[in-house]
Amino acid sequence: MTTLPPSLSPSRSQTTCASLLQELQIIWDEIGESDGERDKMLLELEQECLNIYRRKVEMTRKCKADLQNSLAQFESEIAKIVSSLGEHSFSFSRGKGTLKQQISYIRPVLEELRSKKKQRVKEFTETQSQIVKICAEIAGNGQSMMSSDPQVDERDLTVKKLGELKSHLQELQNEKIIRLQKVDSHISMIHELSVVMSFDFLKTVSGIHSSLIDPANGQSKSISNDTLAKLTGVVNSLQQEKQKRLQKLQCLGSTLIELWDLLDTPPDERKRFEHVSSLISSSVDEVLRQGSLGLDIIEQVELQVQSLNVLKASKMKELVLKRQNELEEIYRGVHIDVNSDAARQILINLIESDNVDLSNLLSSMDDQIAKAKQEALSRKDILDKVDKWKHASEEEKWLDDYEK
Repeated sequence: MTTLPPSLSPSRSQTTCASLLQELQIIWDEIGESDGERDKMLLELEQECLNIYRRKVEMTRKCKADLQNSLAQFESEIAKIVSSLGEHSFSFSRGKGTLKQQISYIRPVLEELRSKKKQRVKEFTETQSQIVKICAEIAGNGQSMMSSDPQVDERDLTVKKLGELKSHLQELQNEKIIRLQKVDSHISMIHELSVVMSFDFLKTVSGIHSSLIDPANGQSKSISNDTLAKLTGVVNSLQQEKQKRLQKLQCLGSTLIELWDLLDTPPDERKRFEHVSSLISSSVDEVLRQGSLGLDIIEQVELQVQSLNVLKASKMKELVLKRQNELEEIYRGVHIDVNSDAARQILINLIESDNVDLSNLLSSMDDQIAKAKQEALSRKDILDKVDKWKHASEEEKWLDDYEK
């Protein structure tokens, strides 16, 4: 049974009531109230006191119920948090004592669990946010998937679940690193190819994605599937263009050398295009010098080849006749009769008709000169013997003339 405080003890309360009642009687006597009125007022006072007691009792009952409800809610919340955190080893008892004592005991425990849950939710939110961010970067959705924080399922905040998320995040981070390395490798390759072929590197790369040149607002380089596919396509396209240009320059370089040899071009003039002739035996991976496969270089070489072809056509008659002179000299050296005038006229008619490839004609004459040299070599022994016989005959005749 609860003990009333001294201010509300029965003896003091009764004394106070008696004193007030006595004062009230004196006032009534002075007023002249009747006994009926006095009884009525006393009855009202008694009823008011009872009502006050009843209200106080109801309020106290409600307070008790509220405390019990709060205690039950605290215990329920503790059970839910413990379950969501997976704290299976956690044990709790409300303890003994009054309801207020039990609440004062359970409240710190609940606050600690709430704090732990809040921290765990924060870890989940941060982990899931990073997962969503990297997935958005890979998918190429930019900021569209990052406008709001991801929803965390607070029914499962266990360490196991968090570990699974962090493991998934680590996989995505590794994937991001690999993709960034691929992006950087492709960009480096594009830069290398752009330097060799005199392409606008910044324009080429920014056309794929602006973040590859100037990442803005803390945004990293794009690593999306679309960006990687475009980078790969550009690299392949530039590599094919490099191969095509190298083959063209190698063909032009070979033509240059043939024309130089044909026209007896001096070394000083050849030196102007030494960088082109050096590419003839180079593989595509060996060509790294800046601007070596630029369109301006190709145009310069094409113009030089055209110029030499014009010069070649103007000097071809002279070259052909020079070859004919050489052929006739060989034949005369081995005492073979040839119709020089007729042969020269045939050559001149062919040149002026424009119906013959002069390069093939020169090549044919070179073959004739080579055969004539072989034939001259085969007659050398006979000619030497004839020369010795002639020399001996001349000496014998001189001796005869001398004796006479």
